[in-house]
Amino acid sequence: MNLPVGVQIDAPITPEFAQILTPEALMLVAKLHRAFEPRRRELLKKRIDRQSRIDAGEMPDFLPETKHIREGDWKIAPLPKALERRRVEITGPVEAKMIINGFNSGADSYMTDFEDSNSPKWENQIQGQINLYQAIRRQLSFRNEAGKEYTLNDQIATLQIRPRGWHLDEKHVLIDGQRVSGGIFDFALVFFHNAREQLARGAGPFYYLPKMESHLEARLWNDIFVMAQNETGIPQGSIKATVLIETILATFEMEEILYELREHSAGLNAGRWDYIFSCIKKFKRNKNFCLANRSAITMEVPFMRAYALALVKACHKRGAPAMGGMSALIPIKNDPVANEKALAGIRHDKTRDANDGFDGGWVAHPGLVSIAAEEFQKVLGDLPNQWGKQRDENFGPNNWLDFQPEQPITETGLRNNINVGIHYLGSWLAGNGCVPIHNLMEDAATAEIARSQVWQWVVSPKGILDDDRKVTANMVRAMIPEELTKVKATVSSQGEDTATYDQAAKIFADMSLADDYPEFLTLPLYEAME
Repeated sequence: MNLPVGVQIDAPITPEFAQILTPEALMLVAKLHRAFEPRRRELLKKRIDRQSRIDAGEMPDFLPETKHIREGDWKIAPLPKALERRRVEITGPVEAKMIINGFNSGADSYMTDFEDSNSPKWENQIQGQINLYQAIRRQLSFRNEAGKEYTLNDQIATLQIRPRGWHLDEKHVLIDGQRVSGGIFDFALVFFHNAREQLARGAGPFYYLPKMESHLEARLWNDIFVMAQNETGIPQGSIKATVLIETILATFEMEEILYELREHSAGLNAGRWDYIFSCIKKFKRNKNFCLANRSAITMEVPFMRAYALALVKACHKRGAPAMGGMSALIPIKNDPVANEKALAGIRHDKTRDANDGFDGGWVAHPGLVSIAAEEFQKVLGDLPNQWGKQRDENFGPNNWLDFQPEQPITETGLRNNINVGIHYLGSWLAGNGCVPIHNLMEDAATAEIARSQVWQWVVSPKGILDDDRKVTANMVRAMIPEELTKVKATVSSQGEDTATYDQAAKIFADMSLADDYPEFLTLPLYEAME
């Protein structure tokens, strides 16, 4: 390949991959990298500095320097018709079958994911780009091992694309000897090849932006959008992006984040699983902080409920969509009683979101689309959304930092975290980033909760089981091989290879018992990945 000056790719480039990795597309990647990589690194350093202050006892609060934004009279730019109705959004990785199922699911919107539900192997990232290129042009098809063919139908969901977060690199691509941001790489390629086609079809280019911790990180994305539109001749404001509020720090800057992206904003989403992970991560050294079993941290515990309602308030105040998060429940085959319980849980989740004022919510499986749609229909009727519904409560640090419940912490909960962590990591190393485990759809966010809770229960004086035993490193070390055996048995019974699970167990032990808490599970995993 004739690569642009300064661009190096240390990975295989097949003839099919070369259709995505064109010199012109890589020139956009390189231009965005050179313009914005220094700011990305500066913002990542700000994260580290702030974490040090929080570890030393500082607690987050509203920013005094942005008070004028919170008190100002402004709205986001008008949204295109394709984003007016988003009652049900379905998500999944950039795999061909998953893309087809997402498009054909009957959902209003489909968020395809280069991030948490995708294992970032080189082949996954570039084949995902190829899949999206074909899907946007209605050319994508897939045939499974049994010969069944999957094709796109005529009723296609509105596509939204999630690139990787600011903390992730694309290790296979170097610009001037420096790794490129995974988020810039994912965005630039998919935008370069597809934005004009999406505009012509009246539905795009639309994105979901993950893991941000401040309005300055949103400003970086906005400036990237402006440059990308200028470089490609796409009209300014064509890009619309929904920000996942999935960090505790971003909660204090929701209006500021909307403001920074106001010409490109498509609202906010309550990303509950990463949000729980973020709370654990940020206050891991706080001796007064300790959350109960993951199963006890529902959207109805006070700190989670306050965060969700505040998101609705911030969005509707600014004329923006407020999107509910993902329930991890999925349909359960061959067990009617358990399946009915799972479907009732989904219905309850979406009923609450609709009544709270959310304009839509996420599901993880096509079989759940109709249930979610029914619950939003009951509340919205003929309206496409409820942007006009205003909330008048006041929320702030007293609500968002009141972390309850602290109990129960049980041996079952501890073992579940170990089991889910090993199972997910093993699948991720094998190239699968979205895994059904114990009748829940798990992705990187839930694996992060699992290993973070284990780490915190060991460190915290409040990490005490309901039978009065303190969670210790030795206790966890003894349970890991026991849970590994269970995971291997489960995986083998499903006809899958167990080759990656010993490594997964070692990584889980290293990450959950390290003296210094590793910031992200996926960072060392990615380095270990071929």
